Amino acid sequence: QVQLVESGGGSVQAGGSLRLSCVASGIIFGVNAMGWYRQAPGKQREMVAVITSGGSTNYVDSVKGRFTISRDNAKNTVYLYMNSLKPEDTGVYYCNADLHTIVSRRTDYWGEGTLVTVSS
Repeated sequence: QVQLVESGGGSVQAGGSLRLSCVASGIIFGVNAMGWYRQAPGKQREMVAVITSGGSTNYVDSVKGRFTISRDNAKNTVYLYMNSLKPEDTGVYYCNADLHTIVSRRTDYWGEGTLVTVSS
């Protein structure tokens, strides 16, 4: 069974840092793009950062210069380094991965989410 498992969320004061990790496990033949999304209370889920299999990255404007996404292809893992955190970064952060599995060459998978709370 293919699954994504996130870790690293928690509570931090404004200006602090956190690192999120997400591991894809199961029978996986290849990993295409991976990314992080977040959903703040009362808001829609939004893309935070994505990284392609080749290492190209894209960020939502509000986190540029503060967050960094990276991946370890050997470990099927994606990271999100979050610095200079602001209260508006609070939300549930979800890992997403486009995986090549026995189901198909490209299937979207989501983690269950990890809560990040930034206090002022």
